[in-house]
Amino acid sequence: MSVLVSIGDFSRMTHLSIKALRFYHDQGLLEPARIDPDSGYRFYEPAQVPVAQVIRRFRDLEMPLDQVKAVLQAPDLETRTKEIISHLTAMEAKLAEMQMSVASLRALLEGPPDRPTVEFRSIPATPVLAVRETVTAEESFAWGAGAFEEVYGQIARAGLSPAGPGGALFPAGFFELEQAELTAFVPVPEVPPVDGRIQALTIPAVEAAVMLHTGPIGDIDQTYGRLGTVVAERAIGVDGPIREYYLVPFDEPDPPGGHRTEICWPVFHTAAAGPA
Repeated sequence: MSVLVSIGDFSRMTHLSIKALRFYHDQGLLEPARIDPDSGYRFYEPAQVPVAQVIRRFRDLEMPLDQVKAVLQAPDLETRTKEIISHLTAMEAKLAEMQMSVASLRALLEGPPDRPTVEFRSIPATPVLAVRETVTAEESFAWGAGAFEEVYGQIARAGLSPAGPGGALFPAGFFELEQAELTAFVPVPEVPPVDGRIQALTIPAVEAAVMLHTGPIGDIDQTYGRLGTVVAERAIGVDGPIREYYLVPFDEPDPPGGHRTEICWPVFHTAAAGPA
């Protein structure tokens, strides 16, 4: 006959609270070896201790319950390993984002940088290949990476080279509502045949106040803030999408010298604006 221990003793053996053990039982993660039919008391086998400890460590790593269950119920070692690696990869990405946020906050606390240079520029109408789609702010990074991959692939298959850096149009709704129709585009010297969701468009001419963002892409809001301040102080802003030009591909994880993105804020005619 196997040895059984009470839920209280099992709690002490595993450092899991009784509340947690009951919850894991309800979720089908860790079922007691026996439940007394009269009292309803739960009893566990000592052999279940390693399983409980594994669950506790996965939960300490914020692994979702369904993923913990997938690991515990995996039919083989390969499947189990894939589930664990998937969660560790997600945690590493989350840690990198947190480290970036900490560095950004430190920079803000150290005080504002010197007033950056703003260039007033006339940007001519430009033929491009583009992808347009309604996207949420949360989806925008992954969507942009996929859209640019498709567009650059189409240009290469046509035997052409881009006529300038890729860019994107961000209408006001994207910032205000966190969802809008975005346009990811790449200038081309001539318009080749297109297929799929790629479109041949002409990005309209615009007068813009332009500021270069360098450094982590997660800090680009700071450059937006500084550029928007200059535009507001001069009262020269006009309606229209803000556009970004990626001098370094925005999805490149760690480019030498950091990211370099031009932010273009639409304004009145540049001749009236003067240099900043």
